[in-house]
Amino acid sequence: MSAGATGVGSLPGGDAREAARTATGSFEDFPYLPELPARGPGADMIGRSTGLLVDMYAHVEPSGWRISDRPGRDTRRARSWLGEDLDALEEFTQGYTGRLKIQAVGPWTLAAALELHGGEAMLQDAGACRDLAGSLAEGLREHLADVRRRIPGADIVLQLDEPSLTAVLLGRVRSASGYRTYRAVDRQVVEGALRDLFAVHDGEVIVHSCAPEVPFGLLRRAGVTGVSFDFSLLTEREDDAIGEAVEGGTKLFAGVVPGTDGPLSDPGGSVMGVRKLWRRLGLAPGTLAESVVVTPSCGLAGASPAYARAVQAHCVRAARSLADNPE
Repeated sequence: MSAGATGVGSLPGGDAREAARTATGSFEDFPYLPELPARGPGADMIGRSTGLLVDMYAHVEPSGWRISDRPGRDTRRARSWLGEDLDALEEFTQGYTGRLKIQAVGPWTLAAALELHGGEAMLQDAGACRDLAGSLAEGLREHLADVRRRIPGADIVLQLDEPSLTAVLLGRVRSASGYRTYRAVDRQVVEGALRDLFAVHDGEVIVHSCAPEVPFGLLRRAGVTGVSFDFSLLTEREDDAIGEAVEGGTKLFAGVVPGTDGPLSDPGGSVMGVRKLWRRLGLAPGTLAESVVVTPSCGLAGASPAYARAVQAHCVRAARSLADNPE
């Protein structure tokens, strides 16, 4: 079985058709729905995910996204862009069968980013966090059904972006004033909310975080099928958690190729660290290809269009190198 490769989510530029062509052309076996934050508020990851919420709305303030009482221009814009992106993806996936990834922001990163009416993050209000997770679950259910209708042959992989998850667990999310941090959220509460949300999809669910100290153990207990992370931020402290995750069947979406412009090593060199990790953990080299999916280290919104295309092609070649030479 060959190791897979896919993208993380964002691409540079603002042309939905060009982005869909790149995402489906680069990853013929594992395309994804691109995000184009350069278009402005509502196309950014937080705004895009607020557009999915059911009976909960948000608008842009100078400080960021804030909860509103009714849908306004920003909500309409977010939904309209998502529709445009789905139309483009549908056009380039006619007759496609296989894995297809869609992304949304997870409940804890959303709670850390969305402001209540007074300007503080939703994170400080346990009831608001519960309502937000419920609203997101409903919205994702509808979004998944829409993607299934449009691309009936797709085996949908749902990715939840949780770059703030570690900060939420460790009490590192800063308040509106910036002078204090919100209290750490209990691990069981975090895990329970994620488990409930994963239940909206009966296919693969992965969580992506390109922050350090990804909580592999907690995510595995919550029921993820895969964890997507920036491989360069791993330390040997995470070895045990990663070893347990892999042995328990969790896939690693290893972000091994830099997401911003720079020289690319040879494809084999890009996955050298993954091979070393396998040896350190004492795992069988033959399991590499089925356990690892190669990705860029994070989204590609900050890259040049030429580099974004090159990186995605490079990921495919690196995955092939891993499958052909696991030792």
